[in-house]
Amino acid sequence: MTGEPKRLIDALSNPSALWGLLREYLGIDRWRRQPPVDSREALKEFLDTRASYVAQFSLYGYLRTRAGMRYPELFDDDPFVKSINIAKWQMWLACLSDLAVYSGGLLMQHPRATPEKVSALIAQLVNQILDDKGVPPDAGPDFVASTGRLRARLSGCNWRDITDDEGPFTQSPAALVRWAPIVEDLKQLDEEIVTNSVRFRWQKIRSDLRRLLDRDAVLGFEPEPA
Repeated sequence: MTGEPKRLIDALSNPSALWGLLREYLGIDRWRRQPPVDSREALKEFLDTRASYVAQFSLYGYLRTRAGMRYPELFDDDPFVKSINIAKWQMWLACLSDLAVYSGGLLMQHPRATPEKVSALIAQLVNQILDDKGVPPDAGPDFVASTGRLRARLSGCNWRDITDDEGPFTQSPAALVRWAPIVEDLKQLDEEIVTNSVRFRWQKIRSDLRRLLDRDAVLGFEPEPA
């Protein structure tokens, strides 16, 4: 057992390792403030890293909770690892979808923003992220179809209706319940707790983006004179 799964196993049971991995995912240093999201590239980075964070910590955290002391043994089972990897990528797409919609909603709060401008910008960033990832070899046969659903959600989004709350975060809780490699009876019992745990993970990220986002810079507007 090597690579990312082992690091996450270690991190979830070791506070020091967990903080180090959190810093790596979120691109922050413990002793300095997070940088502003003041360019399209910065927003792209925010979308990718935070989607990865929520996806992986939600999935592996749920598996660890359900498996208990047997958790490390799961990663010695090749078919199970295959299912975990598929779930990981599906969760990432769902998290990217939710956060992209939320980000577009925040951009629409700019008084000069238009739905067309926001739609084009968010679609461009998400397409760049998806192009950078390509089709991962361990993502499973449904990955491409799921990217199509993500793009369709963005193209059909009514950006004026996106709320600054939990409203946009519909895909990621459902994806964890759908894709986590846990027997269906247990997932049905866990559904409310699992979905609430995913929503909880988004709270800090929503707060961070609300605080860090420079709408003028990302949208390419000159700031209004004071």
